[in-house]
Amino acid sequence: MLALRLTFESLRFAWDALRGNVLRTVLSLLGVTVGIFAIIAVFAVVDSLEANVRHSMDFIGDKVIYVGKWPWKFDATNPWWKYFNRPVPTEREFRELQRRLGPNNKGVAIFAASGGNTLKAGTNSVADCALQGVSYAYRAISSVPIAEGRYFTPQEMDDARPVAILGATIAENLFPQGHPLDQEFKVRGMKYTVIGVMAKEGKKLLDTPSNDTNCLVPYDAFAKLFTLSATGMGGPSPQLGVKGRDDDPGLLNLEYEMQGVMRNLRGLRPRQEDNFALNRPEMIASAIGKLFDIIGIAGAVIGSFAILVGGFGIANIMFVSVRERTSIIGIQKSLGAKNYFILFQFLFEAVFLCVIGGGLGIALVWLITLVPQDALPLFLSGGNVALGLLVSVGIGILAGIVPAVIAANLDPVEAIRAK
Repeated sequence: MLALRLTFESLRFAWDALRGNVLRTVLSLLGVTVGIFAIIAVFAVVDSLEANVRHSMDFIGDKVIYVGKWPWKFDATNPWWKYFNRPVPTEREFRELQRRLGPNNKGVAIFAASGGNTLKAGTNSVADCALQGVSYAYRAISSVPIAEGRYFTPQEMDDARPVAILGATIAENLFPQGHPLDQEFKVRGMKYTVIGVMAKEGKKLLDTPSNDTNCLVPYDAFAKLFTLSATGMGGPSPQLGVKGRDDDPGLLNLEYEMQGVMRNLRGLRPRQEDNFALNRPEMIASAIGKLFDIIGIAGAVIGSFAILVGGFGIANIMFVSVRERTSIIGIQKSLGAKNYFILFQFLFEAVFLCVIGGGLGIALVWLITLVPQDALPLFLSGGNVALGLLVSVGIGILAGIVPAVIAANLDPVEAIRAK
């Protein structure tokens, strides 16, 4: 009951201070509002930007290890020309990986892609499309969201049947009347039947491959259209991807197993270096995370200057409040009020004022997120809201602790005599 009474009294004093000096209070709160707005706005933009960048990289999948000729991350001690003569992965290696890998994987896929293709259906055509040949397990390593129809069957893959799954933009332009399923189109003189349409992704923040302009066909059917390059130059070349299990932390078991199988398949001696690269999306995710951490820290430092100004404003109003209520403090102490009651009263008032200012700053950020943004949709996470309120409380404590201590240590006799 005592705690509730203290809280109520502190709230009442804080509210009276707000009403009694509206202009002074508003000017003091403005600094906190601007500071919290600056910090939370920066974090909201950084979070939104990072989420959009990661969404743009969805096509590389998660918990996947790719086998390729080139590493995604170059080492300064290993220049690019060292990798030039490496062989590209082959369909034989794909079959052997399927056969030899143990239970540490959820699927092995082979795929190859060619850009700049033109798809035709009657009098309609779509240019600059990506044609991608994939094996059955491809959707285990990469996102293939089916909006209409279905995915390939194992029989269609084994028989290299001329069936295809279209991206949303391709389907809309090839078949503007709708109902693309079971319709036929031509690419490079070959007829394909549409068995599925992928969900529309829209424009991505980065210029990364999008399913909207992508056409998937069985890998062996793709191999009939193109001469696959054995060097990775001058034409599409195969790539391999292996999906790891969720219970394999860091995918270390899968990586060691894949390395052993690939070295065996390529006849490498113990002292010879790998002539293949095992690439993981975590390399890109880690680089993205570090970049946005730096941006977030820089934004927080810039915003902290604004919140610092707001903190001085709150401290100033609390010193004025102590001076104006000195006689009241003296009366309270003469009637038996303890020092901690006076301390808590002024400290709570400072925190209350800062939380109001911080809440207004957070509300401004939230209003901005409601404005439609095509290029970069913004969102305000619960974590950022909590952070803003915690920073407000922290600033209130720092700004109010010195005035509160001064008020708590006033001599009651001297305080009552003060005018």
